[in-house]
Amino acid sequence: MEHGHPKWHPTDDTTTLRLLPWPSPEGKPCYLVPDEEGGYLSRLADQMEEELLTTGTDVLGLAREVLDDPASPYTEVRYAGIRLAECLTDALRVAESRGLRLSARDAGEPDDSPNTTDTAEPKPGRGPHTEGR
Repeated sequence: MEHGHPKWHPTDDTTTLRLLPWPSPEGKPCYLVPDEEGGYLSRLADQMEEELLTTGTDVLGLAREVLDDPASPYTEVRYAGIRLAECLTDALRVAESRGLRLSARDAGEPDDSPNTTDTAEPKPGRGPHTEGR
């Protein structure tokens, strides 16, 4: 799932793009140009990451019940395996995104982590894939 470290060069300074927790309609990675305050899409992505990880924890608990029962039908075991693979894919995408952001922060770039007390709606004129341009 290694996609490299994409950069966007609006001027001379370099900003690391944020890998979003959802793919494009074509199944490709989606990236966000974060603003310094952590805009609406950054907060939405943080909420989605939390939901994906919570779902993974729930699925793991349910799958363990199926896998711990030697009498579980093949179809239930297969279904559990498919759901676990989906959750692992989501968790790896979240881990990659967070790792890229940690690397950017360690390199001195702005952190796009949201201010949890800021509940402002997105400002007019901002596109769906950029913040604060």
